[in-house]
Amino acid sequence: MNIFDMTIHQLHESLRTKRISSVEAAKAMLARIEAVEPQIGSFITVTPQQALAGAEAADRRIASGDMDLLTGIPLALKDIFLTEGIRTTCGSRILDNFIPPYSATAWEKLRDRGAVLLGKLNQDEFAMGSSNESSAFGVCRNPWDTTRIPGGSSGGSAAAIAARQATATLGTDTGGSIRQPASHCGCVGLKPTYGRVSRYGVIAYASSLDQVGPLTRDVTDCAIMLGALAGYDPKDSTSVATAVPDYVQALAGGVKGLKIGLPKEYFIDGLDADVQQAMQAAIETYRRLGAEFVDISLPHTDYAVATYYLIATAEASSNLARYDGVRFGHRTKEAAGLLEMYTKSRSEGFGAEVKRRIMLGTHALSSGYY
Repeated sequence: MNIFDMTIHQLHESLRTKRISSVEAAKAMLARIEAVEPQIGSFITVTPQQALAGAEAADRRIASGDMDLLTGIPLALKDIFLTEGIRTTCGSRILDNFIPPYSATAWEKLRDRGAVLLGKLNQDEFAMGSSNESSAFGVCRNPWDTTRIPGGSSGGSAAAIAARQATATLGTDTGGSIRQPASHCGCVGLKPTYGRVSRYGVIAYASSLDQVGPLTRDVTDCAIMLGALAGYDPKDSTSVATAVPDYVQALAGGVKGLKIGLPKEYFIDGLDADVQQAMQAAIETYRRLGAEFVDISLPHTDYAVATYYLIATAEASSNLARYDGVRFGHRTKEAAGLLEMYTKSRSEGFGAEVKRRIMLGTHALSSGYY
C-alpha cells in the first residue's frame, strides 16, 4: 500500500513498527502534492521545510518511546487557522502576506501530539461560499472529476483527502462548510457540537456559528482527530469544560437500539433522485444494524436559510471591520487621507462575494437606525 493511501491508524501502525519513518511518510506526501496539485489546487501554501523538520522531530519522539496516535502523521490545515511564522491568508488578497505571531489552539493540540504540517489549504474567501470558487488563489477542483467543484468553503480540506495529499485535514463549518465538501469529495467530515473544539486562533466569519472539525478517510480516523481536538480552552470564551470521551472506543458499541429521527421537512419535492436513493440505502443499513427510525417534524426548517444569512452576514460585517489596512493585511498604495486608505484598502483586498456579504450584513445591522 502506498503511504499516501493509508489511514491514520494504518500509518500509525507502520510508524510504530518502524516499517517506515516519519520522514519517509512526509516525503511521500510532499511528492504526492507536487504530482497532483497542478490539477487540483488544494493548497495555498505548501510547507516542505516545516514538514521535514516536524517529521524528524516525530522520528526522535518515536525512537524515545513517546508516541501518540498522531505522531508522524502528515496533516494539512484550512488556511483559516493561524500558524505562527507561516502565511495565513483565509483565501483573501487582503491577508496575502499576513504572517501570524501565534498559532490556533487546534493546530497546537495536533502539533503537540507530533503531527506533521504539510501546508495550508485552499478555501472560499473568508469561508464565504460553498464551491471553493471565491478563493483569491484560484479555484479548487474535485479530484473525482476536475470539471466539478469540491464543495466549500473547506474545499481544499476535502479535496486534499480525496486526492491523497494529506492523511487528515482540518476545516471549519459555519453553514455546512465541512459536511458539504466531505459529501462532494467522498470523505468523512464532522461539525462538532458548539464549544467542543476551541476556535482560538481561527479567523472569524460568523462567531455564533463557526466550528472547527476534521476531515478524514474513514470514521475511525475522524474519531481519532476529534479526540485530539476536543477539550476546554481558557483562551476561547465559548469553550465548554466537559470531559472528552474515548470516541474511538465508542465506535465499537454499534447502533442497536439507537433512535434516529427522520425530519419530514428534509424529504421534499425536488430532492435529487440520487440523493434520495443514497439516503434510503443508509436508512436500510442502519435498520439492519438494529437502529430504530421515527418520523419527526422540524417546523422551523423553512426559516433556516434566511436566518443563517441574516446572522452570518451581520456577524461577518462586524468581524471583518478590523481589516482596514492600518495594522495588518493589505494597504493601498494610493490614498489621499485616512478614510480613503480605509475604503481603497478594503475595496482592493476583498473579493466580490465577501463584499456582498459585508453589505448585506451591514444593511441588516442598520435596521431601525436608517
